[in-house]
Amino acid sequence: MNNPKYQLKAEQDLTVFNFISEGPKGRIPKLIEIKETNLKGFYNLAFGDKDEETGKINDTIVTNNNDTEKVLATVVSAVYAFTDINPEAWVYATGSTEARTRLYRMGINKYLNEVENDFEIYGELGNNWCIFDKGTDFEGFVVRRKNV
Repeated sequence: MNNPKYQLKAEQDLTVFNFISEGPKGRIPKLIEIKETNLKGFYNLAFGDKDEETGKINDTIVTNNNDTEKVLATVVSAVYAFTDINPEAWVYATGSTEARTRLYRMGINKYLNEVENDFEIYGELGNNWCIFDKGTDFEGFVVRRKNV
């Protein structure tokens, strides 16, 4: 994706990324974490504002810093970086609310032609996984680099 994005600062293993959202609400620290689940090769992507006191993700705050597309492009760039060194990894994401999941789905829809060149993309419906379809209200999403 050639969209504007924020500069990421990553830990060496590319599982924790930090960046700063800039907009009318000021400079807001953001945090992305990609953690392996109890399923080998299956990772969960967590994202949100960085709580300055705890250093942890707060994924319930609605920042409204007028940079949603730039933030989402930055998160996607973290997934690209992570899967560059972990090409067989499945990366799962869902929103902390239905509205956030809908936002992620709209982002995937908007850039589907670009992203599907590089990733296999599936949506979660109940206990089932389906090939991603623009018209379906998925509950979560999982991606893996193609040509693995």
